[in-house]
Parts: sequence; C-alpha cells; structure tokens
Amino acid sequence: MSRSSLNPAAKVRERCAVAPRVTVAVAESLTGGRVQALLTAVSGASDYFFGGATAYTLDAKVALLGVRRGPARRVNGVSESVAREMARGAVAMFGAKLAVATTGYAEPDLERGVTEPFAWWALAHRLPRGRWVERSGRIVGAGLTRTQMQEVVAEAVVAELADYLDGWRR
Repeated sequence: MSRSSLNPAAKVRERCAVAPRVTVAVAESLTGGRVQALLTAVSGASDYFFGGATAYTLDAKVALLGVRRGPARRVNGVSESVAREMARGAVAMFGAKLAVATTGYAEPDLERGVTEPFAWWALAHRLPRGRWVERSGRIVGAGLTRTQMQEVVAEAVVAELADYLDGWRR
C-alpha cells in the first residue's frame, strides 16, 4: 500500500513507528471517544497510543487534565485555550510525547448563544528541554447533526495529527 493511500489513522501509526519514537494520547470532550476509536482501529496502535480520556464536564477537565477552572468556566469549557490545556494535560496524564484534544458544541445551544455546532481542537507536542509545539484550530459544522459533527471533528483531528507528524518528520 502506498503512503498516499493510507487512511489518516494508518498514517499516524506509520509516522509514530519511525525513530525517534512518538507516543500519542487523546483528551476528548465533544468527540466522546471517537478520536481514540479511530486511532485504535488500526492494527499496531498499542505500539504508540498510550491512552485517552473523555472529559465531558468542566469538573472532569479540571480534575483529570489540569484545565484552569476559572477561565474555562467563563467559556463553558469551550475555547481554544481550553483545548490546548486539555492536550497538554493528556500528555502529562499518560506520559506521552504528543496529544490531541477536542472540545466544543456538537449541536446548537441557544441558551448559550451557540447557533451552529463548532469545535476547537488542539495538538500539544512535548519536545526536549521543556519546549512545546502546539497547533489548534476551529471546525464549524453548520447543518450537521450531533453525531455527524462528532464524526467530522474526530476525522479532522486524526488527519491534522497525521499532517503534523508528516511535517515534523521532514
């Protein structure tokens, strides 16, 4: 199978196997375990995937992932900075070198002024000497159902992870 024909999760596995070895963890809210499911659906995932946490509530994000309660409460646990904190928290929690995270609204929440689904994702890569590389982005899912939004975000995050590993390896 050529590299270009690999699905994103298989690309992640392939890139993580190259020295220096990269290990991965996941912190999910909006995607509810779908990123973990995509990564572990590929044979050999146990060689690089250390684990994941689904932290759906603010209390879980704070307790498990070290998200700062005050700033996160002000945004109902949904922001770029919360996603970044979740990713760093997953690196720490699992002892991985790299983690991805998702948070957002899988459907509109008119009480909070959310008229269409959207998500924040983040990637945090711990490098030697205390350095970090971070990436993040926002995905809007106008017209998507709750489960469609969760699937779209999970697939996009795994693709972003594969792209990051591609670029980092060059």
